[in-house]
Amino acid sequence: MSTTELARPAPVGTEVRRRRVTGLGLLLVVLTVAAIASLAVGARALTPSEVWHGLFAGPEADQRLNEIRLIVQTVRVPRTVLAIVAGIALGVGGALIQGYTRNPIADTGLLGVNAGASFAVVSAVTLFGLSNPFQYVWFAFVGAAVAGVVVFGLASIGRGAGNPLTLALAGQGLTVFLTAMATAVALSDQAALNAFRFWNSGSVAGVKFDVIWPIAGFVSVGLVLAAVTLPAVNLLNLGDDVARGLGVNIALSRTVGIAAITLLAGAATAACGPIAFLGLMVAHVARHLTGPDYRWLVPYAGLLGAVVLLVCDILGRLVVRPGELDAGVVVSLVGAPFFAVLVWRGKFKNA
Repeated sequence: MSTTELARPAPVGTEVRRRRVTGLGLLLVVLTVAAIASLAVGARALTPSEVWHGLFAGPEADQRLNEIRLIVQTVRVPRTVLAIVAGIALGVGGALIQGYTRNPIADTGLLGVNAGASFAVVSAVTLFGLSNPFQYVWFAFVGAAVAGVVVFGLASIGRGAGNPLTLALAGQGLTVFLTAMATAVALSDQAALNAFRFWNSGSVAGVKFDVIWPIAGFVSVGLVLAAVTLPAVNLLNLGDDVARGLGVNIALSRTVGIAAITLLAGAATAACGPIAFLGLMVAHVARHLTGPDYRWLVPYAGLLGAVVLLVCDILGRLVVRPGELDAGVVVSLVGAPFFAVLVWRGKFKNA
């Protein structure tokens, strides 16, 4: 039997496969409904016909119709697209980081990407006087990427090289250090503090397509790398010795996997700010629905991430109308109790 054949998970029954495919279809339907609701809900509620008109209409003489077009095309469509892109990225990243660390309470923030992005934002504002979010979003991405590389580098040296616990400890250590540095810089500069408070809340609002399209490009590369690593993740969860015996290049697999996670989490964090608990939540829900096979778990987690982020953004527009709660705040309000329940049920014992 070849190594390739050994690397394949055991075949599943036709009924199980049909149920998984049906679940993916249902998630796509729910995502479509949530996207339509995202276009309709806001400080100014729109009917389905107004949403349809706003999507496809050009400039008009009628002021009311022109306002609807501007609301839909320049505000709500970018917001909805970013929520979908970022939700997929954080969902897939959360599932992968749990798989690579074999830690059921791991989140993409474990790699230090949130802290790296935060430190880069306040540093850029302080050093270069940036005031436009579209300017410092790129510093946030670079900071997130560098933090991910540093954590992986630290976890790859010394006696515990390649150990998931070493990766978690390196990520936590760098997160604490960069968070302290970001706070110190922000407190020393009022402009940096204002930018940090705005960006750090985690929001999908106010970002235009000139930022979304490049971010979507990074996410696409991350998704391709993630897809390539899924068979190896299945085997790595059996233990390094078993995976090595089945022909998996553990160092290469982890390198590609961490690169995918860094691209996904870094791009989403740069565009939206840190959104805690999303990857953690959807990975557990996806595992409950699909089982441990990452070839199915990861697509489920991506779609669930998009649905949850969209729904939380919609709820944020409704609960304090005519004001708004940022999507990151709503996700945290849902995610913190979810995390507490996981700990209470003893899930951490499997870490």
